[in-house]
Amino acid sequence: MSKHEESYEDTLVRLQTALVDTQIWAMDKGLRMAVVLEGRDAAGKDGTIRRVTEHLSARNTRVVALPKPSNREEGQWWLQRYVNRLPTTSEWVLFNRSWYNRAGVEKVMGFSTEQQQEEFLRNAPDFERMLVESGIILVKLWLDISREEQAKRLKSRRSDPLKRLKTSKLDEEAQKRWDDYSKARNDMLMRTHSAVAPWTCVRADHKKTARLNVIRHLIRTLDPPELSVKVERPDPEVLFPFEAAALEDGRLAP
Repeated sequence: MSKHEESYEDTLVRLQTALVDTQIWAMDKGLRMAVVLEGRDAAGKDGTIRRVTEHLSARNTRVVALPKPSNREEGQWWLQRYVNRLPTTSEWVLFNRSWYNRAGVEKVMGFSTEQQQEEFLRNAPDFERMLVESGIILVKLWLDISREEQAKRLKSRRSDPLKRLKTSKLDEEAQKRWDDYSKARNDMLMRTHSAVAPWTCVRADHKKTARLNVIRHLIRTLDPPELSVKVERPDPEVLFPFEAAALEDGRLAP
């Protein structure tokens, strides 16, 4: 069976097998990897993380999804609460939303001041440079969806009793403030994309295709010398390095 004839399930198993091989190799090398997953509400972060971590080592893989800051944390440097969550030797950490909350939800909803938001956008590139220089492999993924797809997914959440825990009061604001979120996204990507810590964009209207390409990207980023199965490069129509032109040419939803 050719890869073009593979079902989603067959392709997923093949890529997850390669991802397990990759983690075994990375653990042996003592590599540390931090994966930042950002995107609009309902962009598919949870599902992507589940498929990535499904067969990985529970001891060497962590998912970090922090709640809103406590009163004590509100008095700290914004990035301080994330430092202790960073990976140690032979560990992978996936951030389901990250320090970039300050440039997204907090900015649009007014949960922080303009001064705090500006300070974050100045600090983030230096913070990430220090992480990379310390030896952490930093992967930043922006999962992008269209306004129509987001509306469909949010509606599904409200009507499915099994998705009640995924709903929040902010869901209603996601569509109302679409343009504000677009502006915040554009500013964030432009100001925090760098050669040291680049953003990679994922067109995520098709969840399954997005998940497969994220797994391919993680494997190719670490690039172990030998795998039990062959892993092709991500589809450039789905996953691509951020560049300013993507904000205007239709690759990212307006």
